[in-house]
Amino acid sequence: MAKKDRSGYRKKRSQTKPFRNPELGYYLIVTDTEGTERCYFEGLHANLPEKLKDKLVIKVIETKTVDLINKSLELIAYEPQYRVPWIVFDRDQVKDFDEIIQSAKSRNIGVGWSNPCFEIWMYAYFGNMPAIHESWTCCSKFGDMYKKKTGQEYSKTDSQMYKRLITYGDEEKAFKIAESKKVQCKNAGYSLPSEMCPCTNVDELVSEIVRRKKLYET
Repeated sequence: MAKKDRSGYRKKRSQTKPFRNPELGYYLIVTDTEGTERCYFEGLHANLPEKLKDKLVIKVIETKTVDLINKSLELIAYEPQYRVPWIVFDRDQVKDFDEIIQSAKSRNIGVGWSNPCFEIWMYAYFGNMPAIHESWTCCSKFGDMYKKKTGQEYSKTDSQMYKRLITYGDEEKAFKIAESKKVQCKNAGYSLPSEMCPCTNVDELVSEIVRRKKLYET
């Protein structure tokens, strides 16, 4: 069936351009927040070398928490170019946090979760992942750190967010800190993401994208 254009009318099949699958992957990231994750991942893509931007695509879709999995499945089913599906969301006050994660994994959807919030992952760029258990406190304290390190006020809708993190922070060190925190939590007997705080596995998605970029460059 032909797709609709932005005005709601059906496109003629002749108007639909053939899709060429990106060599390094087409990442579909479905998130439940407005701003932060979109700006971060779109910034990650914007900072790829120009020659790679058509070869490694990142598309961010926003929806409600309860629709994360269904939205991912819907896009995978009707848009075959979306080859690498991930959901990215925070612990915050989300009910059934662990259940959503397990359900997504059972459907071969990657999960980038953060506890208590996405800012705890970005904190790692500045060399630390402090023991903060409330999202609002984490966001506030990260904002203070962000301004101290970058000289700019922190905004969840800042399109330069990722660029500033890699300019004034250390991404490789962030990967190591995130991995270390996961090990610490597991050694302490915590196995559920809702119990692991502060902790995140967003680093796994980011490192996978960065690794693909480096493999192409070598």
